[in-house]
Amino acid sequence: MKFAVVVFPGSNCDVDMYHAIADELGEEVEYVWHDEDNLDRFDAVLLPGGFSYGDYLRSGAIARFSKVMASVKQAADAGKPVLGVCNGFQILLEAGLLPGAMRRNQGLKFICRPVQLVVENNGTMFTSAYEKGEVITIPIAHGEGNYYCDEQTLERLVENKQIVFRYHGENPNGSLMDIAGIVNERGNVLGMMPHPERAVDALLGSADGLKLFRSIVNYWRETHVVTA
Repeated sequence: MKFAVVVFPGSNCDVDMYHAIADELGEEVEYVWHDEDNLDRFDAVLLPGGFSYGDYLRSGAIARFSKVMASVKQAADAGKPVLGVCNGFQILLEAGLLPGAMRRNQGLKFICRPVQLVVENNGTMFTSAYEKGEVITIPIAHGEGNYYCDEQTLERLVENKQIVFRYHGENPNGSLMDIAGIVNERGNVLGMMPHPERAVDALLGSADGLKLFRSIVNYWRETHVVTA
C-alpha cells in the first residue's frame, strides 16, 4: 500500500506521519508538496498537522486553495482513505470534505498534552482494529480544536454514526458533544484533532494510534487483490 503525506508551507507533523507509515507499519510512503496535481499513484492520502500558511485568516483557510486539494477531493470521491489530523482536519473542513467548522479552544489557550478518547464507531476503515467503546490515549496539540456545527448537521452526524472519536473524561477544548473526530457519510474521509501518528510506539507514551493506521492497511488488503 502506498501513502501520500501532503506537505503544505507550515506543516510540522509531516515527518511524524511519515515515520508512522514507513517505520511502524512498514508500508510505502512519499512526501507530496502542495503544488502536486496528481495523486492517482497513491492508495491513501494523509494531511498532517502544523500551521499551514501560518494559520492566516483561519486555520486551513488558505491551504484549501492549494493546487493539491483538487487531487485530494478526487481521491476522496474515488473512495480512497483520506485522513486529516489537526491542521489536516481543519483543512478538510475548510475544503468542504467534512461538515462543520473549528473555533478557538474554549479557554483561548494552545493545549499540548495526552488526552483520552473513546472509540464511538469501530465500523470504519480507520477504526476496525479497535473495540467499540475502547478508551485510548492520544496526544493533542492545537489552539483551534473546538469543533462546531449547526443542529441539523449534528443530527446527521449522530444518525449516520459519523462521530468516530469523542473526548473521554474531560473535554479539553469545548468541542460540541465532546467530538474529537468525524468521518464523511461515505466513511472514507476522517478528520481528527488528536495526533495518532504521535502515539505509535510505547516509547512515545502510547501506541494506541498505531491501530488506526493498521485499520487502513487492513481495509486496503481486504478490498484489493494483491498478486506476487
